[in-house]
Amino acid sequence: MMNITKDLAKLIRLTGDRAKLDAKANWTYIVYKTAEGQMVKEYSTGEIEKVNEQALNHERDRCNHV
Repeated sequence: MMNITKDLAKLIRLTGDRAKLDAKANWTYIVYKTAEGQMVKEYSTGEIEKVNEQALNHERDRCNHV
């Protein structure tokens, strides 16, 4: 059972690493929730910006209508 948990944790970490690489290649950002529960945008430059969840929902809705 412990191996499954370790494998899952590794897969999650690798997925995040891949998202960061894709963001860097496309000059964009990734969005995630920190350990403290704050939603943030992390840009390819390494800059981290706190995100208002309401603004994030608005941006998501705008992208879905394009």
